[in-house]
Parts: sequence; structure tokens; C-alpha cells
Amino acid sequence: MRFIKKAIMLFCFAVFSVILVNLGMTQDGFAASVETKQATEPLHITVILERVYLDGEVSQEIVHETSWSMENFWAKYDAWTLKSRDESTMVFTRQMDDISPLLKANGYFGITEDGVLTIFNGRPRSSMIIQSFFQLDMKKLESNKQEELLQGIPIKTKDHYVKVLETFKPYSVTKE
Repeated sequence: MRFIKKAIMLFCFAVFSVILVNLGMTQDGFAASVETKQATEPLHITVILERVYLDGEVSQEIVHETSWSMENFWAKYDAWTLKSRDESTMVFTRQMDDISPLLKANGYFGITEDGVLTIFNGRPRSSMIIQSFFQLDMKKLESNKQEELLQGIPIKTKDHYVKVLETFKPYSVTKE
């Protein structure tokens, strides 16, 4: 009996959703007034696309859209998550399964003076810190690995980024 009630509720929800879509109230009730405006003139929307990369970097792209159909608009951004919106602006976000263009262009793994595994914007010591990870036990770390980190290990791909982190994780200082 509970199964039948649940099935009826889901069916009613599906029918209600179809009705809302037909009225232009898609994606969490985007106002019906948009549907009215849409019928007489195109909709002008500022879209902000936020890409969140594995290394924590967030990039933003601003796109000015002109759309006659909200259905086409939503279809264009269906791989994105709506973060916020107002009358003329929508902010979408997307988790990227890659490292940021900044890291690919100029990122280097290195160590700080305190022995913390860090990513630098450029070679270590003369550059800005982008991200810090964990304290390394310098006594356990072989001298050639220490030298690599002092010189800087360039980051060009996601796979290399992950590999370097995995390589140095066993040398991290554990708190007791």
C-alpha cells in the first residue's frame, strides 16, 4: 500500500513539473513574467560561469546571452549548476576534473623554508605561493628529492599533479 501511495505521489510530481515547464517556470521557478517577456522580445541575461579546479583555483567567465526560449537557454547550461540568480544575471558553477590553466602555465611544486610541500606561481623561493599541502619530514626525504623540490617540479598535467602529491605523501609529518 505504501508503495502505491509513493508511486502516485511521484506521478503527480512529474505531471506538476511538466505543467511548470510549459508555463516557463523551469529551474526552481524562474518567474512566469519571463515567459511573458519572452513571447514579445528576447531575454537578455548576463551569465557568469565559475569553473572550480582540482587545485582550488576558481575562474570566472562572463557571457551575455540573448535568448528567445528559456528551454534552449537551460539546455545550453544543463551541465552546469545554478548557483544564484536575479532579474538579469545568473551564476553557474562547475567542478572541473583538471588542474587550472594557471598551474599548467606556471605552476611548480616546491618546499617552503619550513619544509611545507607547496605550489608556487613560478619557481620556488622567488615566487608567490598558490597552495600549501603538508609538512614534509626532511630527515626521511632523500637528498635528490629535496633538490628537486628546491629547484621546482613543473606541473603540466593533472596526472603529474596527482603523482607528485602521492610521491611525497609518505614523507608527510604525522601528528602524534
